[in-house]
Amino acid sequence: MEPNVRFWITERQSFIQRLLQWTELLDPTNLVISIGKIEKLRQLLLTNEDATVHDLEDHRIREAWKRSLSTVHPDNSKLIPVPFRPAALLPFTAPMLSLCTYSSAFNLINGNASYNRRPYESVLVGAGAIASTTFFALFPHLLLIKYALKNTLLRETLPVVILAQVSALNVLASRSLETMRGIEVMDKEGNVIGYSRKAGAKAVQDTATSRAMLFGTSALIPEVFAHFFKRTQLFVRYPHSLWTLKLSCTILVMGVMVPVSFSVFPNIERIQCSKLEEEIQSATEETELFYNRGV
Repeated sequence: MEPNVRFWITERQSFIQRLLQWTELLDPTNLVISIGKIEKLRQLLLTNEDATVHDLEDHRIREAWKRSLSTVHPDNSKLIPVPFRPAALLPFTAPMLSLCTYSSAFNLINGNASYNRRPYESVLVGAGAIASTTFFALFPHLLLIKYALKNTLLRETLPVVILAQVSALNVLASRSLETMRGIEVMDKEGNVIGYSRKAGAKAVQDTATSRAMLFGTSALIPEVFAHFFKRTQLFVRYPHSLWTLKLSCTILVMGVMVPVSFSVFPNIERIQCSKLEEEIQSATEETELFYNRGV
């Protein structure tokens, strides 16, 4: 069984445990570690199937889990390209004016990889996701410019609501093939039972929810701070400091929300077999199956 799949199935973590786990997996050093070191550490996990992350006495095993979970895709055991590893999400998205292109590529690469996409499929899905989400991201700004909304609350909250919805839409669009073709569902031993569209739909919906939480919260809190900051004497004296405050606040909130949003749902989720397609129910006697949700 793929070590990463084995980890997420056996380590039945709570939200707090997943949050603490993600604070380690988002370590920036996971972006610069060499391929040779990753393969060497992965070999340690492959030859020691009883290894768990709680083996405090063996520092190498803890290091191996950290590097494996943060750099290797659990569905196909392939290395995730450096710019699209989970640890790269914050540094790549925080300074960008438009997140649509990067988010689409991030969602495609970190989605479920139960089947091999043809190159043209990835291009078409990615292009469609970028075009649609870019339009919806620009729409509220065009609306504000055209109608010059005088309602301050609406003017400040509308872009936040749209950003949260666009972030979720980006996941739904870029990973739409998972809901149409289905994704692998497996038993607790990692044996693939079949492909389920219902599991694919749930995986995409849960990931879309977590992404809306990430970008919605990261946009809302700086707007709230800015709203109250405009009423202070400091703003009257230094009006240009508003941009610096919002930028700093956005990066800080995103730094907190990235691990939080990744931890809301388990990477390997469990689902009752009775909720899946009849052909899958008839193919196993297991009452509970597992699937890779993606990031």
